Amino acid sequence: MMSVPEKRVDLQKNLENELVRLVPLQENDFERLYAVASDPLIWAQHPNKDRYKEEVFRNFFKGAIESGGAYLILDQLSGEVVGSSRYYDYNAGQNQIFIGYTFVGRKFWGQGYNPSFKKLMIDHAFGFTTQVLFHIGAENIRSQKAIQALNAVKIGEQEVTYYGETPKKNFVYRIGKMEWETGL
Repeated sequence: MMSVPEKRVDLQKNLENELVRLVPLQENDFERLYAVASDPLIWAQHPNKDRYKEEVFRNFFKGAIESGGAYLILDQLSGEVVGSSRYYDYNAGQNQIFIGYTFVGRKFWGQGYNPSFKKLMIDHAFGFTTQVLFHIGAENIRSQKAIQALNAVKIGEQEVTYYGETPKKNFVYRIGKMEWETGL
């Protein structure tokens, strides 16, 4: 009896809409991404408040490259770097994937960029899974509100060890494919 090969999932497919373009993060993107990430106010509510420091961000960036699911987010019109996000911890058996490690430059806050690229990533994820999960720092009220605006539901709390960092308390949010498609 032949076994069916596991479906290959492309976690870095180019994604775009009228506002943003998501392209696979590359090693040579470090300088221009760090130019955005070096703003301490971006990380003020984040579990790792030191990520604006170059040596700390280098660790974050290394984890992003190694994840095989990280994106550089660009403004569709200007080509400016908006920020970064990634897919991680894909589990075909549990039919779920996480989206996170997201940050957006302050210049782009409150202008619809975050929901715009998150919708692209969620839509893409629902092409191969039925659950999208998010780890959101317990103190990151801004990100909690943003994910709730996409109708994600808090389903738990978890200590999360970010790549090369110490564990931090996070809330776990979930969006199901059926709820996403029906707008519930």
